[in-house]
Amino acid sequence: MTSPAPIALFDMKAQQALIRAEIDRRLASVLDGGRFINGPEVVELEGKLAAFAGCAHAVGVSSGTDALQIAMMAEGIGRGDAVFLPAFTYTATAEVPLVLGATPVFVDVDPATFNIDLADLERRIALVQAEGRLRPRAVVGVDLFGLPADWPAIEAVCARHGMFALDDAAQAFGAGLHGRRLGRWGGAAALSFYPTKTLGCYGDGGALLTDSAERADLYRQLRTHGEGKTRYEVERTGMNGRLDTIQAAILLCKLPLMEAELAARARIAARYGEGLAGAVGVPSSTPGADHAWGLYSILVEDAAARARVQAACQAAGVPTGIYYPKPLHHQPAYAAAHAGAVAGGPPPLPVSEMLCGRILSLPMHPYLTEEEVARVVAAVRAAA
Repeated sequence: MTSPAPIALFDMKAQQALIRAEIDRRLASVLDGGRFINGPEVVELEGKLAAFAGCAHAVGVSSGTDALQIAMMAEGIGRGDAVFLPAFTYTATAEVPLVLGATPVFVDVDPATFNIDLADLERRIALVQAEGRLRPRAVVGVDLFGLPADWPAIEAVCARHGMFALDDAAQAFGAGLHGRRLGRWGGAAALSFYPTKTLGCYGDGGALLTDSAERADLYRQLRTHGEGKTRYEVERTGMNGRLDTIQAAILLCKLPLMEAELAARARIAARYGEGLAGAVGVPSSTPGADHAWGLYSILVEDAAARARVQAACQAAGVPTGIYYPKPLHHQPAYAAAHAGAVAGGPPPLPVSEMLCGRILSLPMHPYLTEEEVARVVAAVRAAA
């Protein structure tokens, strides 16, 4: 008896089969046109991204990391500034302020949503303010795994303290909160189009969403070396952060599938939740949130249980991933910045540390079949 085919953790081939003819047509058009940087497809994509998100402006850039950097550069964030962000997230969120000379201040996360803990955020802002050595300048809220952070509360905190609210929506394009899609919350939202994202290209790519015309104009300058109205008029220090035309063409082919894919992700997440309840900790949502389900991550009892579940899943042809095995404040690259953020060392981050020992991500993409979802559930329940 042959073993069933392995399940894909992320499946881009099924989607490509649906739109291959349109991809070929779009790519041929780019090749014929010859405008490989900031071509007409980039402008077209920006308009359609803004329309999808319901915001006024979208600016295509070269990656999600560069989107974060351009947004912070536009606010003048740098040396002497404190940027508050969750300790349980991908490294890009923290490396950008450090590259710009600012100090990342790590904040613990909520044990149910995995998003930034507002009470801990307030506590760490107060510590930085009391010491007076760093200026609190920004909060980066991460919509982890596709669940929107508590943006009304983050915006209120930033308004009280005169800080910039930046949405790291890399895993959450298509998600929404209280009827407003991400891109309308905070001063700007940074998107990643890494191939495995909810909207992914076939390389690196990203975008910034904002309702501010002034910020959008500045983002366009900064992504192109700080150029002014002409190519050799340089008004400010910028970077090379442009979106390739070919990647924009790919995204234009994929964007029309988004609504149906978001609905499919939600159905699959519901099946997982029903099948795994009582065996493992299943993800929670929040009132008014439309989850994008960029990842489906469960909690097991401890690291030993996780290793056992992973081994059982592998034997059943079910891939898993660990996002993330180590909190950012334990990463060598951030150790010095973390230790020096507050005199005497900052408070501990117990929830972030706990999650890194228990988190486990299961296959999540819109083209999982009912049979594949059942196989995943059976493999996890058998070992949990």
